[in-house]
Amino acid sequence: MKSTHLKNVLELSFATFLISTAAVLGKYIQMPAAIIIWWRAFIALLVLYVFCKYKKITFKFSSFTDKAVIILSALFLAAHWITYFHSIKVSNVSIGMLSLYTFPAITSILEPIFTDTKFDKAHLPLALLVLIGIYVLAPEFNLQNSDFIGVIWGLISAVLFTLRNILLKKRAQKYNGTMLMTYQLIVVTIILSPVLYFFDTSGIKTQYPYIILLALFATAIGHSLFLKSLKHFSASTASIILSTQPIFGIILAFLFLNEIPSPNTYIGGALILTTVIIESIRSKKQAN
Repeated sequence: MKSTHLKNVLELSFATFLISTAAVLGKYIQMPAAIIIWWRAFIALLVLYVFCKYKKITFKFSSFTDKAVIILSALFLAAHWITYFHSIKVSNVSIGMLSLYTFPAITSILEPIFTDTKFDKAHLPLALLVLIGIYVLAPEFNLQNSDFIGVIWGLISAVLFTLRNILLKKRAQKYNGTMLMTYQLIVVTIILSPVLYFFDTSGIKTQYPYIILLALFATAIGHSLFLKSLKHFSASTASIILSTQPIFGIILAFLFLNEIPSPNTYIGGALILTTVIIESIRSKKQAN
């Protein structure tokens, strides 16, 4: 049991790192957010579809309701990705990621409302600690600052991501995580196809290597592992552990985009990491 729980935590942590690369790649790729998301979804879809066929993973749903919920969650996923990347584009990686990572606190509040999950009072102080960490990390905002606009889009993205995860929680326990992600990518690819006619896509020729990295690691592998983790953790627990993403993202942004972190970055990051450790210990005890 202990080794299994450790494996689950490490798997989720690895998924967190992979997903965190999306912010740096999204900032670096010189194309509109909607175009990036379409290519991201399309390429990842091809990879996961071949994988599902190779593993003989079924795409059948046991009920129409399950299929409808998966489609709805895919709409939230598409909107989440676009608003998240737009947040990063108008501000920077740190602002986009930190504003997005209010979603653990949002999840702790919304999950008991929309599901039969019992409200866990312990999530309130943990969510508060995450918010304090984000507050310390975040720069000062004002209404005339592009960073403030980035925060607004990041918060919208956080709500959309929370709703998507809550919707998928029960279905993730019933179906294969890779299949769910593949099905969602099908929906995202279809609904975003019109953007190809409204935006200039000629830049894709020079951006293919980065798009492929985004689609393969941050999307196909990262999100599939994240959905798989929902079988072993509540959405709230998974969300809090996933909150280490800003730490990874800020480090990657420093290395590849020359975004230099301030001293507050280390303080806020330490608070967030402390929350992750506490929640990992709590979830391990609950698993036992």
